[in-house]
Amino acid sequence: MLGASRRSLCAGARRRAAAGAASVVPGDAASAPHRPVSNGASGVPQSQKRLLSALAASKVTGAGNVASLKLMDGALIGRRYESSAAAVDSSNMPPAEKYEYQAEVNRLMDLIVHSLYSNKEVFLRELVSNASDALDKLRYLSVTDPDLLKDGPELAIRIQTDKDNGIITITDTGIGMTRQELVESLGTIASSGTAKFLKALKESQEAGMDSNLIGQFGVGFYSAFLVADKVAVSTKSPKSDKQYVWEGEAESSSYTVREETDPEKLIPRGTRLTLYLKRDDKGFAHPERIQKLVKNYSQFVSFPIYTWQEKGFTKEVEVDEDPAEANKEGDAETKTEAKKKTKTVVEKYWDWELTNETQPIWLRNPKEVSTEEYNEFYKKTFNEYLDPLASSHFTTEGEVEFRSILFVPATKKEDITDRKTKNIRLYVKRVFISDDFDGELFPRYLSFVKGVVDSNDLPLNVSREILQESRIVRIMRKRLVRKAFDMILGISCSENRDDYERFWENYGKFLKLGCMEDKENHKRIAPLLRFFSSQSNDELISLDEYVENMKPEQKDIYFIAADSLNSAKNAPFLERLTEKEYEVLLLVDPMDEVAIQNLNSYKDKKFVDISKEDLDLGDKNEEREKEIKQEYSQTCDWIKKRLGDKVARVDISNRLSSSPCVLVAAKFGWSANMERLMRAQSMGDTSSLDFMRSRKVFEINPEHEIIKGLNVACRSNPDDPEALKAVDILFETAMISSGFSPDNPTELSSKIYEMMSSAIGNKWSSQAQPANQSQQPATPVSSEPFEAEIVEDPVKSGQQK
Repeated sequence: MLGASRRSLCAGARRRAAAGAASVVPGDAASAPHRPVSNGASGVPQSQKRLLSALAASKVTGAGNVASLKLMDGALIGRRYESSAAAVDSSNMPPAEKYEYQAEVNRLMDLIVHSLYSNKEVFLRELVSNASDALDKLRYLSVTDPDLLKDGPELAIRIQTDKDNGIITITDTGIGMTRQELVESLGTIASSGTAKFLKALKESQEAGMDSNLIGQFGVGFYSAFLVADKVAVSTKSPKSDKQYVWEGEAESSSYTVREETDPEKLIPRGTRLTLYLKRDDKGFAHPERIQKLVKNYSQFVSFPIYTWQEKGFTKEVEVDEDPAEANKEGDAETKTEAKKKTKTVVEKYWDWELTNETQPIWLRNPKEVSTEEYNEFYKKTFNEYLDPLASSHFTTEGEVEFRSILFVPATKKEDITDRKTKNIRLYVKRVFISDDFDGELFPRYLSFVKGVVDSNDLPLNVSREILQESRIVRIMRKRLVRKAFDMILGISCSENRDDYERFWENYGKFLKLGCMEDKENHKRIAPLLRFFSSQSNDELISLDEYVENMKPEQKDIYFIAADSLNSAKNAPFLERLTEKEYEVLLLVDPMDEVAIQNLNSYKDKKFVDISKEDLDLGDKNEEREKEIKQEYSQTCDWIKKRLGDKVARVDISNRLSSSPCVLVAAKFGWSANMERLMRAQSMGDTSSLDFMRSRKVFEINPEHEIIKGLNVACRSNPDDPEALKAVDILFETAMISSGFSPDNPTELSSKIYEMMSSAIGNKWSSQAQPANQSQQPATPVSSEPFEAEIVEDPVKSGQQK
């Protein structure tokens, strides 16, 4: 129906344009380029006919002119008039009645400018929304009363600007207002005609119908004073035979209402708002800026919005020949007549342009929208150049109803700490509200998700820009988060494994952050995580894949955290687990360990850090362990006495097979990887660091030769300096191999150098001494001087002979 009304409008406008109407640039009648609109006009090809302006030119003196809109026989025709009130003889006007506001308007304007709206440009959104409401009401009421449309079938909004004088005119062909409605709606602060209309619908038991009306707050109209010093509202209701004008100023505590008697300004139906902009805000009167604001905020309003724009078309015109060049061509009688020279010029004209031609894709059935359409919408809306990795188009119903389309971008988002993004565009009844949120609709760890959300009953504050915390907002957030996880899970289940690898590379850190911040969604986040493992050949695996590969007797999910993949693979903690063919997750990202610790378990399998004490591999032999503890109990006490407070205790290890010892963290202490990360924190608490560092357990391998030797030394000579020094070196070396940093690297180096000297120095010297003796036999040393004997070379002497 809407499309038919547009076509009828275009046809009617063309017929009247053919009758001789001319379009004129608003604001400058003398210098504005114009285009004849008759079919026979010179220079205008028949194929270039288009819907011209609904404004007809009339010669009016004066510099400042704006266009008014008038509906005649179903088509809009414009007339020009003086911008000042003196354009019409005031002696013929009925006296204007003066009314006082029911609230102090000065305080109201101060509140609007400084508190309610954070951005002045939203005034156009508010006024267009009010115009859309008026059209919605008319369309609804005309179902039972078709005579309401007798003055013209068109339902549209038209916005015209006069940039020279700073005037904006917004005209709709909606329901209009009677005098009483004008006083009640605009004279009472925070009184909303739309809210009353909805209340009337409920009282008449018709609330079940789709009354998608926007202006329910009552202050939307007063947003005009953000940019205007003076506002005039001229309105005509089909229920009244007269047209009334409401005028108010920002600095006044009163307003006036009068009857419109100027035939040039009469409209058959609807409302025309005229905004006389403030000196600093006249930039809003530029046609291009108005068009941009409409496309940003009111792109998906269900009624056509036309803006008055300057256009142009090219045509060929003749160029006069230079007489001097004509003489050079010779005698004209002997030469053929040359073709006339022409050039291409651009002729300017003004015309109405449909600004909100794009229909919202989220209102369509998802089965009817192709992937290409989703990708095109994504690129156009968010200024992207790559197709998204995935999209989700859904509608939620029940106590909270809204429509949404979500996308997972293919481009990487670097800043994981940035809460405020422009990724979610919020619409209320297809009117853009804001894209500047701080975690209201999505948590921080899902801030990379982009999309649009359109709700009909979202609770907003009075300025419609800031979400109010409420049960509805919490429900919306919960459902949006679930849909986002479903979309990401779809990528992980894709046959193309590269798609999820690309996603994980871009946004893996975000999901790990979700493990820390969102406990409620751990079950949704965990299947999406990826880690390296001891059996994955440097490929990332999921927790589901790990569980599938677990041994039948394996009860837990084992992991170890390190600063690099090579360090994790060669850590001594893996020795026994590797022999038993148990897979171990290798956590090499700084966020991995914290994320796993927050998950605690997965599918009833606990996460166990193999670098901490009390590791249970499920193969305990209590009798054997008891024998070993009895045999080495004295040695453990001896080592503990030597190390003192450096360790909590010394135990027999069940995780080593080839290494002599290892240093493990306490059950509730920091691992070596966590200690390194905490030490790197510039604002770290040194007192807690010292406490957590002291909670280490020194585990020894009783099957290793070094430990057996120390056991003998402990029993035979526990005070032997060499044995005590060996314990110190063993402990410091275990710290390094276990991932910890030694307290005094220089002291450790000195001990190692000293041990190397004693171990290998004599060996090399003993090997070198016999060799020297065999090569140079010793000769008796005489104290008497001797003369050197000259011996000839036998080879040379033989040659001489």
